[in-house]
Amino acid sequence: MADCIRVPLLLLLICVFSSLRPIRGQNNAMAKLALNADNPQKPPGGPGPALGNPGAAERNPIAGASPPRKRSAGWKLAEEGVCREDLTRLCPKHSWNNNLAVLECLQDRKEETEIAAECNHLLWNYKLNLTTDPKFESVAVEVCKTTISELKECATEELGKGYLVSCLVDHRGNISDYQCNQYITKMTSIVFSDYRLICGFMDKCREDINALRCGSISTGEKDIHSQGEVIACLEKGLVRQAEEQPGAHPIKDDCKKSIMRVAELSSDDFHLDRYLYFACREDRERFCEKTLAGEGRVYKCLFNHKFEEAMTERCREALTTRQKLIAQDYKVSYSLAKACKSDLRKYRCSADSNVPRAREARLSYLLLCLESAVHRGRVVSGECQGEMMDYRRMLMEDFSLSPEIVLQCRAEIEGHCSGLHRKGRTLHCLMRVGRGDMGSIDPNCQRALQSLIQEADPGSDYRIDRALNEACESVIQTACKHIRSGDPMILSCLMEHLYTEKMVEDCEHRLLELQYFIARDWKLDPVLYKKCQGDAARLCHTHGWNETSELMPPGAIFSCLYRHAYRSVDQGRRLSRDCKVEVQRILHQRALDVKLDPELQRRCMTDLGKWCSEKTEAGQELECLQDHLEDLVSDCRDVVGNLTELESELVRSSLPRQQL
Repeated sequence: MADCIRVPLLLLLICVFSSLRPIRGQNNAMAKLALNADNPQKPPGGPGPALGNPGAAERNPIAGASPPRKRSAGWKLAEEGVCREDLTRLCPKHSWNNNLAVLECLQDRKEETEIAAECNHLLWNYKLNLTTDPKFESVAVEVCKTTISELKECATEELGKGYLVSCLVDHRGNISDYQCNQYITKMTSIVFSDYRLICGFMDKCREDINALRCGSISTGEKDIHSQGEVIACLEKGLVRQAEEQPGAHPIKDDCKKSIMRVAELSSDDFHLDRYLYFACREDRERFCEKTLAGEGRVYKCLFNHKFEEAMTERCREALTTRQKLIAQDYKVSYSLAKACKSDLRKYRCSADSNVPRAREARLSYLLLCLESAVHRGRVVSGECQGEMMDYRRMLMEDFSLSPEIVLQCRAEIEGHCSGLHRKGRTLHCLMRVGRGDMGSIDPNCQRALQSLIQEADPGSDYRIDRALNEACESVIQTACKHIRSGDPMILSCLMEHLYTEKMVEDCEHRLLELQYFIARDWKLDPVLYKKCQGDAARLCHTHGWNETSELMPPGAIFSCLYRHAYRSVDQGRRLSRDCKVEVQRILHQRALDVKLDPELQRRCMTDLGKWCSEKTEAGQELECLQDHLEDLVSDCRDVVGNLTELESELVRSSLPRQQL
């Protein structure tokens, strides 16, 4: 079992029982659990009766049961003077007789401002004793007996070292037994309240915590019972390293794995991400009050409201860090990992032995692999596709979730696109730079943009691109209302109305910015790819949807397709009828703007500046080049001549037979 999740003998068997009533056949286990809850060892350095001596206090076998009862002689957190004022102020009186209820009440408070330092110190020591007391493991064996027998990984764990409970935490998504599931859930909430309670975490991350100045790791220097800020600091360090920010500290691999594992295990319940929980408590109440906890639902709700004006900046920052971790490892999103688990296995998206494990885990790898299956006509579950769409939309909405964009496009962002962070504006600004509308762009930034657009695949559903969606909504409602919402033909419909009276200026700009990149990779037009993938494989030796080749770059595929579009039978193999129709559609759209034809733009840039600088209306640049055909340089003359010949063929093929 992975060392990064070896949580010491995790306590809480009791916890279960602070919220559960005993059921027939389990009374003995309940009683043992309750017994251990109210008779822990004395927190060293904290007030309270001597611990570890069974005779030091009277046992109370029904702790945690409701209704309230007379105070027992067992040691109680509520009776300690250092916590009495906080307890009276913050926790309902009926909870005072149950140590676990008191602990749960106090640990969700803002530590520095709401709980006295001496009380925090006592709570820390109390939890430490609970998590390292071996008598709790025997109760876990009883409570989770059926589950342990079903989970081979846990059944083989050596008892007496705390690994059994850690294994149950690790597999809690597969636990169907109600009692065991409740026990593990309660236990996890307390362990995750302090990074020092997570076995192995402190040892593996000690050097990085000190190097990054994330906080003290010695007990006593900082006795706050919730240390989520330490983990948050490490997570931010991990993000800075991925983005290769100046001065970023290289975090050790063991610590990196521990950070990601903790993020993964807290992904189903945002209460377990202590930093985000405290940063977003008010926002959760404002935006997601009715959202049920569990299975990552609160995370998803908060992600969807991240750019609302009312969202606090601290919460927005915490959400962005979590999203960046998901970009590094998709399993940090509970809902995505759960929804796509079977599809990932079916399409062998994690079985490529030539790919490093770190790359397999990346969100981009998952998206490209499953999108490839969808584009090949394979069945991917609706639930998984829904999750994929949410994350594709996130990538288009916030450029900072892509470390490649942050790293490769830093100069362009600072020089042209600063202050446009929200709602996909930065990304569209970078696309505009990429088109050449705002100066030159670094080739590495251009490639990063092209890769991101393939990962997000907005061509398959315009709604993924929020900036385009908002800018073009009115045009879609008037010019394209006959097309089903989300249909990939909506982009084609918008192109057909590009320079008509129905088009609005903002939509025109956003559309051309996106189409510029779609035009440079034939796979990003889903209709073209669907109709022509067979022809491309047969005639152009293309690779799969998520594969690239330096010998046959994406832009060369379309050139190959239209070279075969109008061949005669004598000249050799021709395109299928359906593919030829799509090639004609693309050629018609490219004629509207020379920048939508990669070959034309590349070969004719000099001639466009020399002969056609004043021709700025739709289609005028191509007409200008055709008028100056004899004056053009040979490379430009060739491509313009080919396009003119194809244009004539298109006109002839569209005329009724009697007019030919």
